[in-house]
Amino acid sequence: MQIEKNIVLERAHNKPIVLDVFYQTSPQKLPLVLFCHGYKGFKDWGAWPLVAKAFAEAGFFFVKFNFSHNGGTVEEPIDFPDLKAFGENNYRKELEDIKDVLDFCEENYTATANLSQIHLIGHSRGGGIVTLYANEDTRITKLISWAGVSDFEMRFPAGDAFEEWKRTNVFYTVNGRTKQNMPHFFQFWEDYAKDPARFDIEKACKEITIPHLIIHGTDDASVPLWEAESLHEWNSSSNLLLIKGANHVFGAKHPWEKDHMPSHLKEIVTKSIDFLNA
Repeated sequence: MQIEKNIVLERAHNKPIVLDVFYQTSPQKLPLVLFCHGYKGFKDWGAWPLVAKAFAEAGFFFVKFNFSHNGGTVEEPIDFPDLKAFGENNYRKELEDIKDVLDFCEENYTATANLSQIHLIGHSRGGGIVTLYANEDTRITKLISWAGVSDFEMRFPAGDAFEEWKRTNVFYTVNGRTKQNMPHFFQFWEDYAKDPARFDIEKACKEITIPHLIIHGTDDASVPLWEAESLHEWNSSSNLLLIKGANHVFGAKHPWEKDHMPSHLKEIVTKSIDFLNA
């Protein structure tokens, strides 16, 4: 297996992106799978490296990356050493990041990746982002959401908390694992409010025409099950797969020190590979 870790995608007017590629040498070009992590996530979280290897072993050119403003750096791509960047993140930047990673793959992996087959997988907030992106870029051929969110606006502070955010320019959320107070600057809302239709997941779902798989755990305490059901309702041609007893991360955690995936994660990887091969 070929593994290229921590490739740095430099960008003239934006922060760099750090990415990994996993693939097996093949005489045929391999379908490309781009994986997008979620909120307070990163490309090397938990069992994601094992997920990457599983897709590569199944015959895909698998790419995972850190969103440019996820809080990681080129030097430290794991966890959140750059909280200022985290606070400056927004949905527009994440959509731009996906485009730039795909453009980079088109420029650098034409001999290995089949760029007429580009599939997106997103976890949690990443599931919402890839749903938006799949509706914008005609290069995308299949879409998979793992524990994906159905609405971005409802996740902003409301009422008095919103007014306090506007007044102080920042609100904080505690990272339960690292214990960091992670900032969100008010630009996050301001950028969203400039173009709310672009960030409307319901609208994107209703317009998507490519094959669409929605996977959700029935015991997800972070993104409720009704959000997956809403996604499915908005795109009646989508496939909805519920994993009984699975939590938001399908049994994984960080760090993940075992050499195999937890059973629920292995199940959704298998189902996702079947969907992409169909």
